Amino acid sequence: MSLIEVKDLAKSYEGLKAVDGVSFAVDKGEIFGILGPNGAGKTTTMEMVEALRPIDSGSVLIKGLDVAKNAHKVKQMIGIQLQSTSLFDYLTVAETIDLFASFYHRSVDITEILDEVSLTDKADAFFPSLSGGQKQRVSVALALVNDPEAVFLDEPTTGLDPQARRHLWDVVEATRQKGKSIVLTTHYMEEAETLCDRIAIMDHGKIIEIGTPHELITKLAGDSAIEFSAKELPSKKVEAISTVKGLKSTENRHLVFTTRPQETIIELMTLSKNTGFDVYDLQIRSGTLEDVFINLTGRRLRD
Repeated sequence: MSLIEVKDLAKSYEGLKAVDGVSFAVDKGEIFGILGPNGAGKTTTMEMVEALRPIDSGSVLIKGLDVAKNAHKVKQMIGIQLQSTSLFDYLTVAETIDLFASFYHRSVDITEILDEVSLTDKADAFFPSLSGGQKQRVSVALALVNDPEAVFLDEPTTGLDPQARRHLWDVVEATRQKGKSIVLTTHYMEEAETLCDRIAIMDHGKIIEIGTPHELITKLAGDSAIEFSAKELPSKKVEAISTVKGLKSTENRHLVFTTRPQETIIELMTLSKNTGFDVYDLQIRSGTLEDVFINLTGRRLRD
Protein backbone atom coordinates (compact mmCIF):
# COMPACT_ATOMS: atom_id res chain seq x y z
CA MET A 1 0.00 0.00 0.00
CA SER A 2 1.25 3.49 -0.84
CA LEU A 3 2.04 5.88 2.01
CA ILE A 4 -0.17 8.59 0.45
CA GLU A 5 -3.26 7.84 -1.63
CA VAL A 6 -5.25 10.65 -3.25
CA LYS A 7 -8.46 9.79 -5.13
CA ASP A 8 -10.74 12.11 -7.14
CA LEU A 9 -9.85 15.16 -5.04
CA ALA A 10 -11.90 18.26 -5.86
CA LYS A 11 -12.27 21.85 -4.65
CA SER A 12 -14.39 24.70 -6.04
CA TYR A 13 -14.66 28.40 -5.26
CA GLU A 14 -17.82 30.21 -6.36
CA GLY A 15 -18.39 27.67 -9.10
CA LEU A 16 -14.79 27.67 -10.31
CA LYS A 17 -13.09 24.27 -10.06
CA ALA A 18 -9.65 24.94 -8.58
CA VAL A 19 -8.96 21.20 -8.25
CA ASP A 20 -10.89 18.87 -10.52
CA GLY A 21 -10.71 15.13 -9.81
CA VAL A 22 -7.02 14.80 -8.89
CA SER A 23 -5.68 11.29 -8.12
CA PHE A 24 -2.15 10.09 -7.35
CA ALA A 25 -0.22 7.90 -4.93
CA VAL A 26 3.18 8.32 -3.28
CA ASP A 27 5.35 5.46 -2.04
CA LYS A 28 7.61 5.45 1.00
CA GLY A 29 10.98 7.04 0.26
CA GLU A 30 9.78 8.60 -3.01
CA ILE A 31 10.12 12.21 -4.15
CA PHE A 32 6.88 13.01 -5.98
CA GLY A 33 6.63 16.31 -7.82
CA ILE A 34 3.58 18.29 -8.92
CA LEU A 35 4.64 20.46 -11.85
CA GLY A 36 2.53 23.24 -13.25
CA PRO A 37 2.12 27.00 -13.72
CA ASN A 38 0.84 29.42 -11.11
CA GLY A 39 -2.91 28.94 -10.76
CA ALA A 40 -2.84 25.28 -11.81
CA GLY A 41 -4.22 24.12 -8.45
CA LYS A 42 -0.98 22.79 -6.97
CA THR A 43 -1.13 24.62 -3.64
CA THR A 44 -4.85 23.96 -3.13
CA THR A 45 -4.21 20.25 -3.75
CA MET A 46 -1.33 20.23 -1.26
CA GLU A 47 -3.35 22.03 1.42
CA MET A 48 -6.20 19.50 1.16
CA VAL A 49 -3.73 16.59 1.38
CA GLU A 50 -2.11 18.26 4.42
CA ALA A 51 -5.50 18.68 6.20
CA LEU A 52 -5.13 22.46 6.04
CA ARG A 53 -8.11 23.03 3.71
CA PRO A 54 -11.52 21.30 3.67
CA ILE A 55 -12.08 18.74 0.92
CA ASP A 56 -15.18 19.22 -1.24
CA SER A 57 -15.12 15.67 -2.58
CA GLY A 58 -12.71 12.78 -3.01
CA SER A 59 -10.43 11.28 -0.39
CA VAL A 60 -6.89 11.40 0.97
CA LEU A 61 -5.32 8.58 2.95
CA ILE A 62 -1.95 8.95 4.66
CA LYS A 63 -0.66 5.67 6.06
CA GLY A 64 -4.24 4.39 5.86
CA LEU A 65 -5.71 7.31 7.82
CA ASP A 66 -8.49 9.34 6.22
CA VAL A 67 -7.22 12.93 6.35
CA ALA A 68 -10.71 14.45 6.55
CA LYS A 69 -11.58 12.33 9.61
CA ASN A 70 -8.19 12.21 11.35
CA ALA A 71 -6.70 15.65 10.73
CA HIS A 72 -4.99 15.90 14.13
CA LYS A 73 -3.33 12.47 13.87
CA VAL A 74 -2.24 13.15 10.29
CA LYS A 75 -0.64 16.47 11.24
CA GLN A 76 1.48 14.64 13.81
CA MET A 77 2.83 12.37 11.05
CA ILE A 78 3.69 14.95 8.39
CA GLY A 79 5.94 17.97 7.96
CA ILE A 80 4.90 21.04 6.01
CA GLN A 81 6.85 23.87 4.41
CA LEU A 82 4.48 26.54 3.12
CA GLN A 83 5.09 28.86 0.17
CA SER A 84 5.67 31.78 2.52
CA THR A 85 6.56 31.66 6.20
CA SER A 86 6.47 34.45 8.80
CA LEU A 87 8.58 33.70 11.86
CA PHE A 88 9.48 35.58 15.01
CA ASP A 89 11.96 38.40 14.47
CA TYR A 90 13.48 38.20 17.95
CA LEU A 91 13.99 34.46 18.28
CA THR A 92 17.20 32.87 17.09
CA VAL A 93 17.12 30.00 14.60
CA ALA A 94 17.81 27.50 17.39
CA GLU A 95 15.08 28.99 19.61
CA THR A 96 12.60 28.87 16.73
CA ILE A 97 13.29 25.18 16.11
CA ASP A 98 12.96 24.44 19.83
CA LEU A 99 9.62 26.30 19.94
CA PHE A 100 8.18 24.38 16.99
CA ALA A 101 9.37 21.07 18.45
CA SER A 102 7.42 21.87 21.61
CA PHE A 103 4.19 21.94 19.59
CA TYR A 104 4.70 18.20 19.08
CA HIS A 105 5.77 17.61 22.70
CA ARG A 106 9.17 16.52 21.44
CA SER A 107 12.67 17.28 22.60
CA VAL A 108 14.92 17.44 19.56
CA ASP A 109 18.62 17.56 18.92
CA ILE A 110 18.76 21.09 17.53
CA THR A 111 22.38 20.69 16.44
CA GLU A 112 21.47 17.60 14.40
CA ILE A 113 18.55 19.35 12.67
CA LEU A 114 20.67 22.39 11.89
CA ASP A 115 23.34 20.13 10.48
CA GLU A 116 20.74 18.43 8.24
CA VAL A 117 19.91 21.77 6.62
CA SER A 118 23.48 23.15 6.72
CA LEU A 119 22.71 25.96 9.15
CA THR A 120 24.90 25.01 12.12
CA ASP A 121 26.71 28.34 11.98
CA LYS A 122 23.38 30.24 12.07
CA ALA A 123 22.04 28.74 15.31
CA ASP A 124 22.26 32.08 17.16
CA ALA A 125 21.21 34.27 14.22
CA PHE A 126 17.86 36.05 14.14
CA PHE A 127 15.51 35.11 11.30
CA PRO A 128 15.44 38.57 9.58
CA SER A 129 19.24 38.52 9.24
CA LEU A 130 19.23 35.37 7.10
CA SER A 131 19.45 35.24 3.31
CA GLY A 132 16.49 34.00 1.26
CA GLY A 133 18.01 30.55 0.85
CA GLN A 134 18.81 30.28 4.56
CA LYS A 135 15.23 31.26 5.47
CA GLN A 136 13.90 28.52 3.20
CA ARG A 137 16.21 25.99 4.86
CA VAL A 138 14.89 27.07 8.26
CA SER A 139 11.38 26.42 6.93
CA VAL A 140 12.45 22.93 5.87
CA ALA A 141 14.08 22.36 9.28
CA LEU A 142 10.77 23.26 10.96
CA ALA A 143 9.03 20.71 8.74
CA LEU A 144 11.38 18.03 10.10
CA VAL A 145 11.15 18.69 13.86
CA ASN A 146 8.48 16.01 14.42
CA ASP A 147 10.44 13.35 12.50
CA PRO A 148 7.63 13.08 9.91
CA GLU A 149 7.01 10.16 7.59
CA ALA A 150 5.96 12.49 4.76
CA VAL A 151 7.25 15.99 4.05
CA PHE A 152 5.34 18.50 1.91
CA LEU A 153 7.30 21.30 0.24
CA ASP A 154 5.31 23.96 -1.62
CA GLU A 155 7.54 25.64 -4.23
CA PRO A 156 10.52 25.54 -1.83
CA THR A 157 13.01 27.31 -4.12
CA THR A 158 10.88 30.11 -5.58
CA GLY A 159 12.82 33.36 -5.59
CA LEU A 160 16.17 31.78 -4.76
CA ASP A 161 19.34 32.31 -6.76
CA PRO A 162 20.77 29.24 -8.56
CA GLN A 163 23.34 28.47 -5.86
CA ALA A 164 20.78 28.65 -3.04
CA ARG A 165 18.37 26.55 -5.09
CA ARG A 166 20.92 23.77 -5.57
CA HIS A 167 21.84 23.89 -1.89
CA LEU A 168 18.20 23.28 -1.01
CA TRP A 169 18.06 20.41 -3.53
CA ASP A 170 20.84 18.76 -1.52
CA VAL A 171 18.74 19.15 1.64
CA VAL A 172 15.71 17.56 -0.07
CA GLU A 173 17.75 14.61 -1.32
CA ALA A 174 19.33 14.10 2.11
CA THR A 175 15.85 14.06 3.65
CA ARG A 176 14.75 11.36 1.21
CA GLN A 177 17.86 9.31 2.07
CA LYS A 178 16.45 9.04 5.60
CA GLY A 179 13.48 7.11 4.17
CA LYS A 180 10.98 9.94 4.18
CA SER A 181 8.46 10.50 1.40
CA ILE A 182 8.51 13.98 -0.11
CA VAL A 183 5.81 15.72 -2.12
CA LEU A 184 6.87 19.00 -3.66
CA THR A 185 5.28 21.50 -6.00
CA THR A 186 7.35 23.50 -8.45
CA HIS A 187 7.20 25.44 -11.68
CA TYR A 188 10.90 24.89 -12.37
CA MET A 189 11.43 22.20 -15.01
CA GLU A 190 15.06 21.52 -14.06
CA GLU A 191 14.11 21.14 -10.41
CA ALA A 192 11.41 18.57 -11.19
CA GLU A 193 13.68 16.64 -13.55
CA THR A 194 16.61 16.63 -11.10
CA LEU A 195 14.82 15.80 -7.84
CA CYS A 196 11.69 13.82 -8.59
CA ASP A 197 11.30 10.09 -9.00
CA ARG A 198 7.89 10.71 -10.55
CA ILE A 199 6.11 13.84 -11.71
CA ALA A 200 2.45 14.79 -12.05
CA ILE A 201 1.90 17.51 -14.65
CA MET A 202 -1.00 19.70 -13.56
CA ASP A 203 -2.90 22.40 -15.43
CA HIS A 204 -6.32 24.01 -14.93
CA GLY A 205 -7.00 21.96 -11.81
CA LYS A 206 -6.36 18.58 -13.43
CA ILE A 207 -3.44 16.16 -13.49
CA ILE A 208 -2.94 15.46 -17.17
CA GLU A 209 -0.03 13.02 -16.99
CA ILE A 210 2.04 11.14 -14.39
CA GLY A 211 5.34 9.33 -14.85
CA THR A 212 9.08 9.37 -14.31
CA PRO A 213 10.88 12.23 -16.09
CA HIS A 214 12.29 9.75 -18.61
CA GLU A 215 8.90 8.15 -19.23
CA LEU A 216 7.22 11.49 -19.80
CA ILE A 217 9.90 12.77 -22.15
CA THR A 218 10.04 9.55 -24.18
CA LYS A 219 6.26 9.17 -24.38
CA LEU A 220 5.20 12.77 -24.96
CA ALA A 221 8.18 14.63 -26.40
CA GLY A 222 10.35 12.00 -28.00
CA ASP A 223 14.05 11.64 -27.39
CA SER A 224 14.72 14.78 -29.44
CA ALA A 225 13.16 18.10 -30.38
CA ILE A 226 13.70 19.91 -33.68
CA GLU A 227 13.12 23.66 -33.61
CA PHE A 228 12.98 25.68 -36.80
CA SER A 229 11.37 28.65 -38.49
CA ALA A 230 9.22 28.42 -41.61
CA LYS A 231 6.40 30.41 -43.18
CA GLU A 232 3.23 28.70 -44.38
CA LEU A 233 4.20 25.34 -42.88
CA PRO A 234 1.88 22.51 -44.05
CA SER A 235 1.25 21.35 -40.48
CA LYS A 236 -0.88 18.32 -41.32
CA LYS A 237 1.77 16.97 -43.69
CA VAL A 238 4.48 17.45 -41.06
CA GLU A 239 2.38 15.67 -38.45
CA ALA A 240 1.86 12.82 -40.93
CA ILE A 241 5.61 12.07 -41.03
CA SER A 242 5.92 8.64 -39.42
CA THR A 243 8.71 9.61 -37.02
CA VAL A 244 6.98 12.76 -35.74
CA LYS A 245 5.34 12.42 -32.30
CA GLY A 246 3.98 15.95 -32.15
CA LEU A 247 4.12 19.46 -33.58
CA LYS A 248 3.62 22.77 -31.80
CA SER A 249 3.75 26.08 -33.65
CA THR A 250 3.85 29.73 -32.55
CA GLU A 251 3.50 32.04 -35.55
CA ASN A 252 6.45 31.09 -37.80
CA ARG A 253 8.42 29.17 -35.13
CA HIS A 254 7.84 25.42 -34.94
CA LEU A 255 8.77 22.58 -32.59
CA VAL A 256 8.74 18.96 -33.79
CA PHE A 257 8.99 16.09 -31.28
CA THR A 258 10.61 12.92 -32.58
CA THR A 259 12.37 9.72 -31.51
CA ARG A 260 14.44 9.59 -34.73
CA PRO A 261 15.70 13.11 -35.49
CA GLN A 262 17.90 12.25 -38.49
CA GLU A 263 15.07 10.55 -40.36
CA THR A 264 12.68 13.33 -39.40
CA ILE A 265 15.00 16.02 -40.77
CA ILE A 266 15.39 14.14 -44.08
CA GLU A 267 11.60 13.84 -44.38
CA LEU A 268 11.16 17.48 -43.40
CA MET A 269 13.65 18.67 -46.00
CA THR A 270 12.01 16.51 -48.67
CA LEU A 271 8.63 17.96 -47.73
CA SER A 272 10.11 21.46 -47.87
CA LYS A 273 11.44 20.87 -51.37
CA ASN A 274 8.22 19.32 -52.67
CA THR A 275 5.80 21.87 -51.21
CA GLY A 276 7.88 25.03 -51.50
CA PHE A 277 8.28 26.28 -47.92
CA ASP A 278 11.71 27.32 -46.62
CA VAL A 279 13.20 25.97 -43.40
CA TYR A 280 15.73 28.14 -41.56
CA ASP A 281 17.33 28.52 -38.12
CA LEU A 282 17.02 24.77 -37.47
CA GLN A 283 18.28 23.32 -34.18
CA ILE A 284 18.27 19.81 -32.72
CA ARG A 285 18.36 19.11 -29.00
CA SER A 286 17.32 16.50 -26.47
CA GLY A 287 13.71 16.37 -25.34
CA THR A 288 12.89 18.07 -22.02
CA LEU A 289 10.04 18.35 -19.55
CA GLU A 290 9.37 21.78 -21.02
CA ASP A 291 8.69 20.02 -24.33
CA VAL A 292 6.37 17.59 -22.54
CA PHE A 293 4.42 20.48 -21.05
CA ILE A 294 4.16 22.26 -24.41
CA ASN A 295 3.01 19.06 -26.10
CA LEU A 296 0.34 18.49 -23.44
CA THR A 297 -0.94 22.05 -23.07
CA GLY A 298 0.13 23.87 -26.23
CA ARG A 299 1.92 26.57 -24.24
CA ARG A 300 5.08 27.17 -22.29
CA LEU A 301 4.97 26.80 -18.52
CA ARG A 302 5.21 30.52 -17.78
CA ASP A 303 2.80 31.68 -20.50
